Amino acid sequence: MATAASESQIFDRRALRQHRDRAAAGFDGRFDFLTKEIGDRLLDRLEDIRRRFPLALDLGGRTGDLARSANGRGGIETLITADLSPKMIARAPGPRLVADEEWLPIAENSLDLVLSCLSLHWINDLPGALIQANRALKPDGLFLGAIFGGETLQELKASLAAAEIAETGTLVPRASPTVDIRDAGRLMQRAGFALPVIDSDMLTVSYPDVLALMRDLRGMGEANALAGRPRRPWRRSILARAAADYANRFSTPDGRIEARFEVIFLTGWAPDASQPRPMRPGSAKTRLSEALGAVERKLS
Repeated sequence: MATAASESQIFDRRALRQHRDRAAAGFDGRFDFLTKEIGDRLLDRLEDIRRRFPLALDLGGRTGDLARSANGRGGIETLITADLSPKMIARAPGPRLVADEEWLPIAENSLDLVLSCLSLHWINDLPGALIQANRALKPDGLFLGAIFGGETLQELKASLAAAEIAETGTLVPRASPTVDIRDAGRLMQRAGFALPVIDSDMLTVSYPDVLALMRDLRGMGEANALAGRPRRPWRRSILARAAADYANRFSTPDGRIEARFEVIFLTGWAPDASQPRPMRPGSAKTRLSEALGAVERKLS
């Protein structure tokens, strides 16, 4: 497990662990609404697949929301919850494991299913972590994950950036880079998954003001963990200007503000000879026009 941020790292994993340790005591029941909602959507997708998963891993499972919600859903028989934070994982039910997603301590070809709910956006080497998850799966095992996409908290990022530039004339790194949905499929292919499927949902949450939103992010353990982040806190003048800008640009008719969370769902299978494969180009024996009942004409 890495204990300090190096120059090659985007994220400070030690800081992330500290943020989650700090958030652990108050997470359940107050700040777990996003992970619960997305966890349910992951399990809904799993229920569409008619098969059993004797041994599954919840990668980055925090306090075990998925383990509580699964309870036999989606064909899961045994679910191990793994998280970077010892204080988070201490609150999880059933089998549990303190583990870093970047250094997965799981034997190859040992799992039937790997789940990950809103944790992979803090990974320095996301393709490498996906490759490790793929290797941990048995042939024809399933990976099903949810990760924050590029549209997440764009309103907050825009207001904070505008306020900081107006107050200081500079902009320092505070916003985490995120995965674009157009790149997600290539990430899955690069990691060696077969039959990848990518889709996304947008969740909108309303708050009385921007400070309430930022308190929620801290309570979720989602405070800034960039390796190059400033170590000093926000100036009050910057926060006040950002709050005014946010309310001016992104408020609802009832005076509240809205925050959007884009969630990208990643589905892929560990390769196996039994899986369907695309036909070789030019090998079809029936013309498309015949299948469509259309008249085929040659272009001049």
